[in-house]
Amino acid sequence: MVSRDRSGTTRRTFIAGAAAAGSAAPLATGSGTASASASAVSAASASSAATAARREPPSVAVLGGGVAGLTAAHELAERGLRVTVYERRALGGKARSMDVPDTGKGGRRPLPAEHGFRFIPGIYHNLPDTMRRIPFPGNPNGVWDNLVAPPEMSFARTGGEDLRLPLPWPGHRPAELTLDELRRAVTAFFDTTAAIPPHETAYFVSRILTFLTSCDERRDEVWERTPWWEFIRAEQMSYDYQRILAVGLTRNIVATKAEEASTRTVATLLEAFVLNALGRGADGPLDRILNAPTNEAWIDPWVAHLRTLGVEFRVGWTLRELAYGAGRITEAVLEDPAGARRSVTADHYVSAIPVEHARRTWGAALRAADPQLARCDALETDWMTGIQFYLTERAPLLHGHLNCVDSPWSLTAIQQAEHWRPHRNFPRDYGDGTAVDCVSVDISEWDRPGILYGKTAKQCTREQVAREVWAQLKAALNDTGRPVLKDSALHSWFLDPGVDGLGTPHPTNADELLIHPVGTFHNRPSAATKVPNLYLSGDYVAVDIDLATMEGANASARAAVNALLDRIGSPAGRCTITPLFRAPELEGFKRHDRTRHRLGLRNVFDAG
Repeated sequence: MVSRDRSGTTRRTFIAGAAAAGSAAPLATGSGTASASASAVSAASASSAATAARREPPSVAVLGGGVAGLTAAHELAERGLRVTVYERRALGGKARSMDVPDTGKGGRRPLPAEHGFRFIPGIYHNLPDTMRRIPFPGNPNGVWDNLVAPPEMSFARTGGEDLRLPLPWPGHRPAELTLDELRRAVTAFFDTTAAIPPHETAYFVSRILTFLTSCDERRDEVWERTPWWEFIRAEQMSYDYQRILAVGLTRNIVATKAEEASTRTVATLLEAFVLNALGRGADGPLDRILNAPTNEAWIDPWVAHLRTLGVEFRVGWTLRELAYGAGRITEAVLEDPAGARRSVTADHYVSAIPVEHARRTWGAALRAADPQLARCDALETDWMTGIQFYLTERAPLLHGHLNCVDSPWSLTAIQQAEHWRPHRNFPRDYGDGTAVDCVSVDISEWDRPGILYGKTAKQCTREQVAREVWAQLKAALNDTGRPVLKDSALHSWFLDPGVDGLGTPHPTNADELLIHPVGTFHNRPSAATKVPNLYLSGDYVAVDIDLATMEGANASARAAVNALLDRIGSPAGRCTITPLFRAPELEGFKRHDRTRHRLGLRNVFDAG
């Protein structure tokens, strides 16, 4: 693992040159006999080599090149360690964008695709800090300046006007509305408020107050083991209560099922988003996306910057095993791009691959050395995968994310081209010039029958998945008589290549998402392990934001780097890890609730 300074000189080259210069000095003076000079040279060389060995910084193998791995590499390289990143497929991991093969014509780039649309809300602090430190031409704040804020979001309902919600922010210019759009927005608001009975609204508010004033112990011990569906009594409530406040919120916030999701996870993030909307403790607006495809706006500049810091990359290398012996990781066994098994050794190892892949690399001896690794077997993942639809005419959707709350496959989507202007002109820059926009859709439910074929997404072929998703989008958006999505405007589609074997008895997904059923929090490992040269980084590692997010991946990488620096006694500054904002006005209520919790009493706002 050889790292380079900004001039391209490797540390090893520099050390070797210094040693050579030192050994040549006695020859230049001509003093002493030839044998004596040779002895002096030999002694000087040995001394220089020993000194160089002592001064050479530790080497680190970062295993995984997603957000967690790149963050770890960034923080380590800034502190002078020698870093090599090994990635099985493509740098950026699930966060990357990708090209649709064979679609670029006339000098244009291929159509842009992605595993799922990127969403970087204002509750994030650690990831934005990293983004500010990635240079980008013309941007004083690096790639962070490539973030833009959609002005609204929507709950798209089948059989009624869609509920459009503005996302105000200081200095944020509201989207311009036509009279028709204003009429529809007002109608949707009153339809929704009238559809949820007042007593249900009051009950939901009481449950939110209960959580907001709950102490940490009650959150960890009680609400972590209570499903969100049960916490808000969704089973006893109206259909609109269920689809907006139970299903809709969990899908938007944690991309998991309301019936299973931990109340601690859902409500903690809901609390953070509410405070964000109020401008409290926020890095920026509630909803932010990138102003170009992810690799162009973020990942490629990041990798280029890391190279200037001396980080080396090995792409196409797959981790098979972390070998354990004598109380340490002795080697990482990887498969190179040609399929040959290779042994990689380093002073330290950061495992930065998703948990469903990472736990396959931990053998029995390693698991015995640190029981928290075995607990990771209890962590659950599920499918959440993206599909993109390219249009030959722009659809009159909305200026932000939409949530199809009635769709069997739990679809969320965003129309991208308008958010990329003026940095990108879609028909000028991408494809064959006839596609003018991309609707990027996330499919969160893969095990429920659809409306077109009556089959689950996993039972459908790739083509059937595309047709089914398109049909569900039209059912949610074309239901009031307006042809929002037209079949005649559909240019093409692209489904994440990580999904394979659809329509067969054994479909697979290379990029599953950590989900948060009750009890998950207690099985998440720490970044520091009991093995002195192994560290964990990824969205499954326990950090303050209890959610599978890029923010969690970033924070966990910082925690892993801090643990490594502590173990080697490094004088380098530690990574800052910013927790979720805690409103000071609520701390008194939480202290009071801590006393009640210890006495076995309910929260004062908890009516049951």
